[in-house]
Amino acid sequence: MRILFLGDIVGRTGRQAILANIETVRDKLDIDFIIVNAENATSGAGLSSNHATELLRAGVDCITLGDHAFDQQEMVEYIEKEPRIVRPLNYSKSAPGSGARLINLHNGKKILVAQVLGQVFMKRPFSDPFEALDFELRKYNLNGNVNAIFVDAHAEATSEKNALAQHFDGRVSMVVGTHTHVPTSDTRILPKGTAYQTDAGMCGDYQSVIGMDKIEPIRRFRTGMTKERFKPACGEATLSGLIADIGSDGLAEKTMPFRYKGLLNQQGMD
Repeated sequence: MRILFLGDIVGRTGRQAILANIETVRDKLDIDFIIVNAENATSGAGLSSNHATELLRAGVDCITLGDHAFDQQEMVEYIEKEPRIVRPLNYSKSAPGSGARLINLHNGKKILVAQVLGQVFMKRPFSDPFEALDFELRKYNLNGNVNAIFVDAHAEATSEKNALAQHFDGRVSMVVGTHTHVPTSDTRILPKGTAYQTDAGMCGDYQSVIGMDKIEPIRRFRTGMTKERFKPACGEATLSGLIADIGSDGLAEKTMPFRYKGLLNQQGMD
């Protein structure tokens, strides 16, 4: 099974890049399952129901969110109706939706997609991601009742994402970090078979400040004052993430970074 994960979609330019290229990418790279993080897809904060529907209709198989999961109020109701959207597992127990979804592929295989939020340097404290994920994984066995397990580790600190991956090495197929919008160069398979990258990067305009138009972030750093809301940058987006080939035992056999179009293009598929 070949899985493609794409990091945080930022604004319209990120959405448009997904819509325009996702089927080409699937066909040319023989992808079986596509997961995207879309917590910044609508105006840079949250995901609207219309934009979620667009992404799923375009060919995305599953969407993960993050700490901005419910910035768009309509997601509170929409996530209950759409089983292909995953919010953080260690969110409030009263939050709508689910932090782990078991999804059936057309070929009969099953993949569990889960997401946890980190605790270090995040804007508010969340419950223990290690405990939340460990509890959820007690229900599943790789190459038993599930063929692959993917974990989106939505966190600020490199060390926390690394620790999560090392702790669950061999119990899940992939652990990929999101949230910082900067792709890291540590794509690898851990000793017990879990594919890992500290951060997948973003699907957005890299001629920016982590996806946002440069003017307001620079003003705030220089003056400490806010003049206007952050706005997503609107230049050509790079689709950024990673690909992993998952074997019959549910563990990674091969993994590689993925960067297509825009400033960071490395795929050479055109």
